Amino acid sequence: MLRRTNYDVIPSSEITSEQVYRERRELMKLGAAAALLGTSPLMAALGYEKAKSPLELTSFDQITTYNNFYEYSTDKESPAKLAKNLKTRPWTLHVGGEVQKTQTLDIDTLIKKIPLEERIYRFRCVEGWAMVVPWVGFSLSSLLKQAGLTSKSKYVEFETLFDPAQFPAQRQTFGNIPFPYREGLRIDEAMHPLTLLAVGLYGKELLPQNGAPIRLVVPWKYGFKSIKSIVKITLSEHQTRSTWNQLAPNEYGFYANVNPAVDHPRWSQARERVLGKFFKQDTLAFNGYGADVAHLYKNMDLKKFY
Repeated sequence: MLRRTNYDVIPSSEITSEQVYRERRELMKLGAAAALLGTSPLMAALGYEKAKSPLELTSFDQITTYNNFYEYSTDKESPAKLAKNLKTRPWTLHVGGEVQKTQTLDIDTLIKKIPLEERIYRFRCVEGWAMVVPWVGFSLSSLLKQAGLTSKSKYVEFETLFDPAQFPAQRQTFGNIPFPYREGLRIDEAMHPLTLLAVGLYGKELLPQNGAPIRLVVPWKYGFKSIKSIVKITLSEHQTRSTWNQLAPNEYGFYANVNPAVDHPRWSQARERVLGKFFKQDTLAFNGYGADVAHLYKNMDLKKFY
């Protein structure tokens, strides 16, 4: 059971941007969706605040039935069908490498230990589609601070569960994807207050096709950076692995920041289509979070470090 405890322990204005702070508190539409979905223990614990939101939420059905999850399939609809039997309990998350205290954490103990919060984030896939998701989770920095950083904690690598019995595509060799799936961040990206470890969405526990029981969400980067079903987090002194960057470095950069000025070699990134919308809209630099994160890449050539 997911529980939210002591929501106001950390003032919202201190852990996220003013814009995202407003978005998180503006949950009128989330409340409306919750009424349609019924009540879950997590929803009951969270409660809802009514206000206006500048972002229109993508529907629960769309978020949970249109998924990239290559451990199940390469099409968008199959993960929702194939993921139903994923065993998300018991589940442990190992945090190790260049940290002061290596930890192996039970997921339920972790969720009870760190206060949860809701964040409404834009989500942009490198393929050109987008959605708006009301995530439930906690800042990655909260977990990393508990492990304790060292002078060698410069990069963070995340790893998805490797279990071919549950992830059928891991038995195959499609595209020579080197499972388990791995993704990486610089330490300043990982410690940024916008970087989230999500355990739910729409006030419910994450469904397997969305990365249950715990996944990364980095809203200013293309979606493939937001790795799902994480079992291991490893801090390193050196740049870590990134599965798609390893497979096709000319197409998928390590940074993968949303950037309308840098096209994918096979398609434009200038515009995007939000799920459920007919017309495309302009892609925003850093997916609209530039005021919060652009300073992380000051003086970097974003065409070279895409």
